[in-house]
Amino acid sequence: MQRRILAGPLTRAGYQVAEADTGEAALAIMRQGGIDLIISDWMMPGMTGPEFCRAVRTEPSEAYVYFILLTSKSGAEDIAHGLDAGADDFLTKPVSWGELRARIAAGERILSMQRELVAQNRTVNAQLAEIRTLYDALERDLDAARLLQHSLLPEADHDLGAARVSVLLRSSGHVGGDLVGHYPIDAGRIGLFALDVAGHGVASAMITARVAGLFSAAAPDQNIALTKLGPGRFAPHPLDEAVVRLNRVLLRELAEDRYVTLWLGEFDLDTGRLTYVQAGHPHPLLIRGKGPMRFVGSGGLPVGLLADAAWQTETIALAPGDRLLVHSDGVTECPGPGGGLLGDPGLERLIGEHRDLDGPELLSTLLWELADHAGGADFPDDVSALLLSYRGA
Repeated sequence: MQRRILAGPLTRAGYQVAEADTGEAALAIMRQGGIDLIISDWMMPGMTGPEFCRAVRTEPSEAYVYFILLTSKSGAEDIAHGLDAGADDFLTKPVSWGELRARIAAGERILSMQRELVAQNRTVNAQLAEIRTLYDALERDLDAARLLQHSLLPEADHDLGAARVSVLLRSSGHVGGDLVGHYPIDAGRIGLFALDVAGHGVASAMITARVAGLFSAAAPDQNIALTKLGPGRFAPHPLDEAVVRLNRVLLRELAEDRYVTLWLGEFDLDTGRLTYVQAGHPHPLLIRGKGPMRFVGSGGLPVGLLADAAWQTETIALAPGDRLLVHSDGVTECPGPGGGLLGDPGLERLIGEHRDLDGPELLSTLLWELADHAGGADFPDDVSALLLSYRGA
């Protein structure tokens, strides 16, 4: 009789009504789908109303089911018990049709908002899935770009007999704007370079690859620092002229906010004579086999800023046992946990503590010490270095 008293007006009001005489029967109907709102008595055969409500809340369903509990109990403890079971609203018997309509209308508003949220969540999830697909594709492309950039590096340790060239590159992201390397000039001379493109990310890495091609060891015909004498024979351009030529290329091809710092050297394996140009790159550290260390170079403008810029060629002599460390500003400008930079004194101290090491061992130790200074290996800038060790002819 109670069900019929409720079902009749609800049906006439346009609702589709399903009746059940127990909680178990109601669960069976609900599992068929299409149920938005449940009106349940507290006292029923088998399950009580709160027990039935708990069972409804444990059913797997994307759509929310609004639950109204009918009861003759009106104590605060009883209401708390019903709310704890998952009920959304209460009606005290005997039920007033006007009050029931108002409670159902409130439930409909909540269900409408829930459906809207579900639809929005579907849209958001679809967009997130699309973004994830794009992100995964970008990750794959960046990984490929990182491998390509590292393929531009020479081997980490190259033995030239009278000298040894070791390189280090650690990008702050997938790809970076730093590069170091060397190229042969003739049987007794090699070219050395270290460059750092302003900025980070893919744009800087693309410029790095472009400049690296201009100092290519594999394609000397395209090397901007060499001039061809004949088949398989090349001679070096004066270094200051090579940097001027590079400056023209970069001013023609780069955006206004991009520039390159460069250290470009030419080393004679027989005499230990090193000629170089410093164009905005940090001062290299000369590590004497016997004697104190010191930073060398008089500086110079970065490349790609001014059309009429000029650079100065400088020369130093390396004795057997001497080494030259050419590093990027990612080394000396690496911040510590307190914000203080490593600086030239810090670099000199670190190298001094490990000056008995050489080649990749020294560069690896430098990287480890730099991570210790920074409090982790996630550096804010690219870290690169080239170490020239001279043994003597």
